[in-house]
Amino acid sequence: MEFLASLFHPVIAVIQFLLENLYNFTGIIGVQNYGLAIILLTIVIKACLYPLTVKQVRSMKGMQELQPKMKKLQEKYKDNPQLMQQKLGELYREAGVNPLAGCLPLLIQMPILMGMFYALQGYEYSGTPSFLWLTSLSEPDPIYVLPALSALSTWLVQKQTSTEMNQQMKIMMIVMPIFIGWISLTFASGLVLYWVTMNLVQIVQQWWMYRGEDKKKKGGT
Repeated sequence: MEFLASLFHPVIAVIQFLLENLYNFTGIIGVQNYGLAIILLTIVIKACLYPLTVKQVRSMKGMQELQPKMKKLQEKYKDNPQLMQQKLGELYREAGVNPLAGCLPLLIQMPILMGMFYALQGYEYSGTPSFLWLTSLSEPDPIYVLPALSALSTWLVQKQTSTEMNQQMKIMMIVMPIFIGWISLTFASGLVLYWVTMNLVQIVQQWWMYRGEDKKKKGGT
């Protein structure tokens, strides 16, 4: 863990610098609080990463929508792997989908996500880091509200982007939120607050991305 933290030290330093400045900003507006500073920091980061989020989400959704056609091709050409790959490539080109398009944005975001983890999990807050019902953002949520919200918001993010789902994806829709909620029980409240805020911002961003498509679907029914 210490080795990984050292790898992301530059990112951690920047994040903690921004957190302290946002904390001072909340003081200027008369509501000085680390919890609010974490929320503002998450919104700023998600806003900066929005172009990458668009590419990642659209790639994922495009691949999900192609799942039925991909399954048919895999069944039809299961005895000829080379031809199957050729047909799948043609399907991707016709649909304008790149299977690898969702990987690059995720790889770019990963250092920031890891930096946020290490920056908030062991952060030494100056003053009393209380927020709403939380007496300390350095400690786990004593009444498990944030872990429950982390699980629920993770499920909503997955639900929003899921269209055609195979059995494996349906299982992940259940397992991933439960896993996130479970590990959140032992994480610092500040870190879980970041995760919940990140998911909520993601939900708003994804709604914004697909608001035009939703109108078209309603108009076509």
